[in-house]
Amino acid sequence: MEGKQERPRAAEAGAAGPKGQEVGIMVIKIALLILFFAVTVGVGLYCRRHTANVGDFVLGGRNVGPWVTAFAYGTSYFSAVIFVGYAGQFGWAYGVSATWIGLGNALIGSLLAWVMLGRRTRIMTKHFESATMPDFFAKRYQCPPLKIVVSVIIFIFLVPYSASVYKGLSGLFSMAFGVDFRFCMIGMAVLTAIYVMAGGYMAAALNDLIQGVIMLIGIAAVVMTTLSSQGGLLSAMIGMSQIENTADPAFQGAYASFFGPDPVGLLSVVILTSLGTWGLPQMVHKFYTIKNEKAIKTGTVISTVFALIVAGGSYFHGSFGRLFVQPAADGTVAFDDIVPTMIQGNLSDLLIGVVVILVLSASMSTLSSLVIASSSTFTLDFLKPLFKQKMNGKEQVRTIRLLCGLFVLISVIIALRPNSLITSLMSLSWGTLAGCFLGPFIFGLFWKKTTAAGVWAGLICGIGINVSNLFLTFTTPTSAGALSMILSLLIVPLISLVTPKLPRNFVEESFACYDEKVMAAHRMVLNEDEDQ
Repeated sequence: MEGKQERPRAAEAGAAGPKGQEVGIMVIKIALLILFFAVTVGVGLYCRRHTANVGDFVLGGRNVGPWVTAFAYGTSYFSAVIFVGYAGQFGWAYGVSATWIGLGNALIGSLLAWVMLGRRTRIMTKHFESATMPDFFAKRYQCPPLKIVVSVIIFIFLVPYSASVYKGLSGLFSMAFGVDFRFCMIGMAVLTAIYVMAGGYMAAALNDLIQGVIMLIGIAAVVMTTLSSQGGLLSAMIGMSQIENTADPAFQGAYASFFGPDPVGLLSVVILTSLGTWGLPQMVHKFYTIKNEKAIKTGTVISTVFALIVAGGSYFHGSFGRLFVQPAADGTVAFDDIVPTMIQGNLSDLLIGVVVILVLSASMSTLSSLVIASSSTFTLDFLKPLFKQKMNGKEQVRTIRLLCGLFVLISVIIALRPNSLITSLMSLSWGTLAGCFLGPFIFGLFWKKTTAAGVWAGLICGIGINVSNLFLTFTTPTSAGALSMILSLLIVPLISLVTPKLPRNFVEESFACYDEKVMAAHRMVLNEDEDQ
């Protein structure tokens, strides 16, 4: 009898083993999450002591070093929208050629953006003492109404982008921890609001540095694990080459080809996600804050390498989605579920926890930049002119903090809608903002003949194309965004050529900030110890 009694006990111990292991892994994942939250909030509370005025809260005192600025730029660029939404959907659509999107993000969205815009943005915005894009437009083009209109556009159209980040984050988070995605979304919103409202730009930037390191490690681990599950890169490529191209039966092996089954569609995504950064307020804002000339050069290299690893790795990983996910019976695919399915099927529970922290890091950094960009512009450029006599420095900081909370709340409400697709939300936001501001911002920095009328034409073009496509649907959201950006670069100079020019003395004085005349004109160099 004793021997018979021992067997059930052994069986119970065997059953308890895997269960105990699961509990142990969950404890580790929760501990990692708590540590991440504690560091994030701690940085916010620490930076609160250094946000005495609006300049500190919005710009970090224009004294941010190259590593912090470069990581802030990169982590604001890439979030759960890229890693989950875009990598899944466009990896499915274009196969391995989707990697070109990541390369475009690195070379055009990071390298060229820093080279072309970094120095000029820092110098000219300092010349006009502008802390926001709306204020820069108003002063550069001597048109105060631009400040109000641009600030409203930014606040409205950054909300869908923020919502897309929450949506991409919550699905992966709920998969890893078994918690309803709505609670995940609300929890992330509260955390973002706490540290941004407490420490402002500097808190966001320092957290970006920490979160960026996590992203680099996590992306490398995910890519290697995914390829390993398919027997290596060569086996994975062979598998992709054997997938049937139902759209064009004559072009088989399309998903393993150099430019994929739809080169034109691929190009539109590259333009939207790469060139678009040149006109996004939350991205160019990073150049306002950088410390000096040396920091710009160093930041260019760091930002480009970061983008190559994170963006290139994300799209390369997503490009193998067809090896792991099968369409439903009606041929449809839940694009937002592709990357979570790949991760869940290939990674250990512990590594899934690491990936969740990766996506959390990417998303929190992007959200913080969106929150600060929208709330600061709306306060300084819309509310302040209306209540000029009642808004001193402390009132402005308090209002910005309150709007941070409101912005987060609205974003979560939109993200909770069941039918909101990540890529659609982001494409609407990114396409409209870049379509509105790309031409006006670039020509404002480089071309003396740009006029206020040209800027208004650019704004109308950006909103008109993207919003009308939202209701009429004459093309995809990504193509509409790319089209509006290209037209912005054409319409702004064309309208400027046939409309009244700005006063010549004002324009010459504005562009003189790039040169310091001593014995002869030479390029102005930002002092190494310049703090303002």
